[in-house]
Amino acid sequence: MSTIHHSEPVDPVSPEMAGVEVRGLTRASFILRGALATGALYGAGTVAPFVTTALAQGGGGDAEILNFALTLEYLESDFYNVKAKEVGLKGQAKSYAALFGEEEQDHVVALTGFVKQLGGKPVAKPTFVFPASDESSFLALASVLENTGVGAYNGAAPSLKSKTVLAGAGSIVQIEARHAAAIDLLIGKSPTPDQGFDRPLTKAEVLAKAGPLIKAA
Repeated sequence: MSTIHHSEPVDPVSPEMAGVEVRGLTRASFILRGALATGALYGAGTVAPFVTTALAQGGGGDAEILNFALTLEYLESDFYNVKAKEVGLKGQAKSYAALFGEEEQDHVVALTGFVKQLGGKPVAKPTFVFPASDESSFLALASVLENTGVGAYNGAAPSLKSKTVLAGAGSIVQIEARHAAAIDLLIGKSPTPDQGFDRPLTKAEVLAKAGPLIKAA
């Protein structure tokens, strides 16, 4: 997939997200790139409407939705289990990264199993690039990724048909939300910045701004 260009300048709400790359050719990785770009431009609370629309347009059923979630979990697992070791984390940040990395890998295993149970083929793991070079930038990016992940799960959930799969996804998103809250409190941010509700995002807003941040595969 080539990079989408747009004439308007990009002014990200979360500039640390602009350098995140997801290099893969699947529909799941395409949706994930769009979700990350949306979170960067409008904040993590706006991701759910984008994901809902993107998945609805695909019509691939529960297996496709779970492969999108699996791609997100690949990203988070890589972030904590690989990138965290490169930036010199200490203290609570190092402890969180180790714990969260184990839990994100557990999510990868669980979602892989769900896809197979549905008769689908688990999506291949893409490669990722994370723009973090020290503990401060790592934690800032962790906050955005975790909060974006919560929005992505919330956006995907309404499209799931299986109650069993929905319950499984629900148990995962609760852990993602706890990760987000823990990181936000560690860096002095409010874990509930939107006064209890996420701001909706129109399709037109996404199309107008998200394109320039989607990296080429």
